[in-house]
Amino acid sequence: MADVLIVGGGPAGLSAALFTAKNGLETTVFDTDKTWMHKAHLFNYPGIGSIDGTNYIETLRDQVDDFGVDRHQGTEVTAVESTDGGFAVTTDDGEYESSYVVLATGANRDIAEGLDCAHTDEGIVDVDVTMETSVENAYATGAMVRAEEWQAVISAGDGAAAALNILTKEKGEHFHDFDVPGDAEELFGSLVDSS
Repeated sequence: MADVLIVGGGPAGLSAALFTAKNGLETTVFDTDKTWMHKAHLFNYPGIGSIDGTNYIETLRDQVDDFGVDRHQGTEVTAVESTDGGFAVTTDDGEYESSYVVLATGANRDIAEGLDCAHTDEGIVDVDVTMETSVENAYATGAMVRAEEWQAVISAGDGAAAALNILTKEKGEHFHDFDVPGDAEELFGSLVDSS
């Protein structure tokens, strides 16, 4: 049983995975590789001058892999259900269980609807500021929670917000994921870019 199951491998899903795995939660991502990022080129992402969307996604995948995320590439989730202990996620290759679920399926809201997450009059999934839905410990991110604000940086922030709330619940106190240069040096050694 994983701590966190994430449905979707775009900026929101991989951002959530990065934060949860980096901070010790067993994290699994299911990714059909249908992210809109393959059609994008980023000139408006802070800290990045210019990057092809596919290259950006490959970089995020490398990051989550480095932190031990169990990434199921090409695996489609067909259903998510609440259970007594959390959630059961059904895929085309089996069933998985977790304490938390993060939905990061772009504008596709089918799984959120199947989980009976509340939605607004506009049809978007209703979440609070932490991205938690009306279903406890189920989070929704990105285009499924926004009518027209479909930006990689917004989606990545949504994923981070969901992950930080999950970490806050797990740690029992408000959690901040803040590193200093010494942390990077300890983790990555000579690979740290000190410029």
